[in-house]
Amino acid sequence: MSRTSAGHPSARSPFEIGLNAVIVAVTDEIPRILTVRHQSPPPSAPLDGLPYGPLDPQRDRTLDLGLRGWVREQTGIELGYVEQLYTFGDRDRDPGPAGEGARVVSVAYLALVRETIPPGPQANWRDWYGYFPWEDWREGRPAMLDKEVLPALRSWVTRGRGRTRKRQLTERIELCFGSGGVSWSWERVLDRYELLFEAGLVAEAKRGAPDPTEAAASFGRPMLADHRRILATALDRIRGKLRYRPVVFELLPPAFTLLQLQRLVEALAGFRLHKQNFRRLVEKGGLVEGTSQLHHETGGRPAELFRFRREVLRERPAPGVGLPGSGPLS
Repeated sequence: MSRTSAGHPSARSPFEIGLNAVIVAVTDEIPRILTVRHQSPPPSAPLDGLPYGPLDPQRDRTLDLGLRGWVREQTGIELGYVEQLYTFGDRDRDPGPAGEGARVVSVAYLALVRETIPPGPQANWRDWYGYFPWEDWREGRPAMLDKEVLPALRSWVTRGRGRTRKRQLTERIELCFGSGGVSWSWERVLDRYELLFEAGLVAEAKRGAPDPTEAAASFGRPMLADHRRILATALDRIRGKLRYRPVVFELLPPAFTLLQLQRLVEALAGFRLHKQNFRRLVEKGGLVEGTSQLHHETGGRPAELFRFRREVLRERPAPGVGLPGSGPLS
């Protein structure tokens, strides 16, 4: 029996439980998200969405198994590392048929994989910075921040508000987007997206527009329902975990060069790192060990291959890669 025909009683319950998966891989220094195309409510065009589906209380013994089943059916991928991310239950968060007459509560999961096999025909790998272009500082401060984002936010603040409220919102903008003398905080991904949503600058806030794929197009690629908020939550979680958990090694092959490790961390964090300082932190922290083998495909001098030291999980309570607190300077 197909999962799409299971677990749907004829009488709609007061609420439904859904399962969402944020599946992350990094390939050629591009952090990617596995998406599936979903038909959005007419007259809109189909939108990118995360793999998701309802929990079948009769068939799914655990939420985790239910999630893995939906991902397998929609993408053809078997998940390895999975952790629960957050529960999303705002009223009317799902504008489609699934949200009619029932409150849809979704339990979201974060999965880290190596992009070694292509997904099924309905799924695609997407660059996650296509959804959050202001988050990628690897080539310097994104021009759109000063040309589009900050002017639009400042214009929003001035519309029909008292002095105190304007001051509060201005401070929030400065803290989120690194302006007014405040440094950019690389971990405040969700705060930034929610501020743009509140200001009506992302397409998801304009679901009443004729076509959300055209509304606010310069503020990142839109997604179905609140899937971009779920994705922002996942990016927020990953960046925070870089400090205290060795999650990056779930995205690497068993043997890798230190440059490959650095470029992967930079792709996730969204800014460049000082090469020698990064290597010193990684080696001093006991995260890796040499394999005595060389990588000959670097185009220059062969580089030593390393592997993750699992012993570090016992040796240190927080074995992350030790990134700076504020990230790139504004």
